[in-house]
Amino acid sequence: MIGLQEMILIGEIVLQSKIAKRAAERLRTAHENFDHVETWCSIQSILVAAGNVSKVLWPSDKYKIRGQKLRQILKIEKNNPLSVRKFRNHFEHYDERIEDYFECNTQGAYIDLAMNPSLTSGIFGDVPLKTHRGYNSFNNTLVFRDETLDLNEILIALDNVLNNCKSYSRTVS
Repeated sequence: MIGLQEMILIGEIVLQSKIAKRAAERLRTAHENFDHVETWCSIQSILVAAGNVSKVLWPSDKYKIRGQKLRQILKIEKNNPLSVRKFRNHFEHYDERIEDYFECNTQGAYIDLAMNPSLTSGIFGDVPLKTHRGYNSFNNTLVFRDETLDLNEILIALDNVLNNCKSYSRTVS
């Protein structure tokens, strides 16, 4: 990988990290203003930006070496939460998730885009089993069916990557 290519890819990581950071700011404001659409728009922006960073750092097999080199340069740990794109995929391929769900379930109940306080209405505070996508602003977590993603962990990981990018650019300049 040549120096210019490295700089362009690191620049993309910086841009996507800043997009996610700005979306997180919008998410707080949107929820405070009860703006349902902007809340989900912001969540989706965070997931997409984090997914884009993930694809640069953990690319397909064809570009595997590039990903390894960038992770090494930016001192990114193996267990970084950005390496997992499952939640981004749930949202990006939501149409497929709906098809799969209804192949196995014939019930009429389908709770989607659940917001507080509906997330705590299950037995003993658990998320109701029929919740497909949900957002809990009290702890900044997302729910997709029986899975939970802590957006704070993703945002912290992006911030750490962003700081590593800044440190790298100081050593190069």
